[in-house]
Amino acid sequence: MNQLHNRYTAVRKHTLALAEPLSDEDCGAQSMPDASPIKWHLAHTTWFFETFILERLEHDFAPFHPAFRILFNSYYNGIGEKHPRPQRGLLTRPGMAQVRAYRADVDARIARLLESEGGAELEILITLGLQHEQQHQELMLTDVKHLLAQSLLRPAYMEIPLHPAAASAPLAWLEFEGGLTEIGYDGTGFSFDNELPRHKQYVAPFALASRLVTNGEYLAFINAGGYFNAALWLAEGWDWVRAQNLKAPIYWFQDEQGAWQEFTLHGAQPLDLNRPVTHVSLFEADAYANWAGARLPTEAEWECAAVQARAPVETGSLHPAGVTGERLRQMYGHCWQWTSSSYAPYPGFAAAEGALGEYNGKFMLNQYVLRGSSCATPEGHARASYRNFFPAGARWQFTGIRLARR
Repeated sequence: MNQLHNRYTAVRKHTLALAEPLSDEDCGAQSMPDASPIKWHLAHTTWFFETFILERLEHDFAPFHPAFRILFNSYYNGIGEKHPRPQRGLLTRPGMAQVRAYRADVDARIARLLESEGGAELEILITLGLQHEQQHQELMLTDVKHLLAQSLLRPAYMEIPLHPAAASAPLAWLEFEGGLTEIGYDGTGFSFDNELPRHKQYVAPFALASRLVTNGEYLAFINAGGYFNAALWLAEGWDWVRAQNLKAPIYWFQDEQGAWQEFTLHGAQPLDLNRPVTHVSLFEADAYANWAGARLPTEAEWECAAVQARAPVETGSLHPAGVTGERLRQMYGHCWQWTSSSYAPYPGFAAAEGALGEYNGKFMLNQYVLRGSSCATPEGHARASYRNFFPAGARWQFTGIRLARR
């Protein structure tokens, strides 16, 4: 259990480190219903360990604060009442000091539990809790980016220079034979329940782009009138664009001279034409693919290619990076990649019993699968079978475009 405790400590410390550059005011604000305050993330990830581990396994369990059971429950109906998600930013109490005390208290109790208790159940639950916390580490970065972007000051999350990327390699098409393949969790390491069961699926021969679509390529789509050409868009996507009068990705804007800028976690930057376009919706990704004479891959195609090509895990730090070479690149560590696959259960999927069974299965409706990982994904969290999912209009996450054809 020492190794597990060391991992627990490392993950929990990293969460606090992500909040370190922020003021208490930053940590308490909520920029939209889909995002959560940093303070809430810090408390909710702690609530997970308290509720699903300490309450179940700790002798003489007593909650740190009885009200936290409701305040920091996200969507677990089996646990009970929940504070409304759109109102998380109204929680001025508890303050950050009490949330940090909550984390410290639960951490100490988990440490004692690891010293006195063993067994597979505890290891499974803590491993799930750590994977859950890593998901929230990514959300913390994307949520705070959306928050900081609301200010005319366009403040940086990290005062670290974002240097221009090297010229991107020309896009190449990599051929895959397809055939009868297996997709889903292969039994190595951790998986969430929505990656199960592993199953056979036929994939027709296809080609996949060697890299992600760049800002420069997407700018050409904009300049060609892509946001004003209804023929390129899904019907719902066209209504979405018209209703919001959209003309570019969410964090793009033009300065007084008309030059394109992009808001990043490094603050406002000149648009780097060689970096991948990011923060685009499925609607935008699909429209661009139509304009480019291509399409989005299915999730089975994406996984088949990633496994066969042994795609390397890369990192773009706090922003997607450029890439050179014609092998399959940028599958991990830059942008989550939209697929054309609806988020649905695999054949034979069964949710776990109890409240933990609500983790993924109940969201398998009206959403699309994204594959890979992003520059905000914690190290060691990416794998070929990982199934992320969002509604078609979501674009505050680091979402990009991988093209396919045939």
